[in-house]
Amino acid sequence: MNENEVKDDELELNDYRSEKDEVILKTHERINRELSGEIQKMEVGYVELELRTVPEMLADDQGLIHGGFIFSAADYAAMAAVNERNVVLVACDSQFLSPVKLGDIVSVVAKVRHKEGRKRNVHVTAHVLDIKVFDGEFKTVVTDRHVLKLHLLDEEEE
Repeated sequence: MNENEVKDDELELNDYRSEKDEVILKTHERINRELSGEIQKMEVGYVELELRTVPEMLADDQGLIHGGFIFSAADYAAMAAVNERNVVLVACDSQFLSPVKLGDIVSVVAKVRHKEGRKRNVHVTAHVLDIKVFDGEFKTVVTDRHVLKLHLLDEEEE
């Protein structure tokens, strides 16, 4: 393990835990969990999420689920694994490995693998039963303020 890889004891545990020693979600509070998944297990730097496919996710009459919903669940799991109020996705390298159909239950696992300053890399996999349907590496950044309140350009350039 190199010096920038995350160890549980390196994370600020008090920022994540309530008085009952459970991890509290600090981001994406208003996400539609029916379309992006429901967190089943959450630890510091780790999330398990379940996405139950519904008719609103259909891409065609054959029962194919649109890949955007699988990506949304993976993205949500990555953000929850980082669990900072102002975490944003800046890049992702991902593969869709197998189709998902209506009625499938997609199990998503996200693990923070690298932490450097404000940057976090999160590895996310998704399975239907024992079939891997998605694999991705999400690059995130934790910002001081909400991304919509950041001044990304100098006022002179606007």
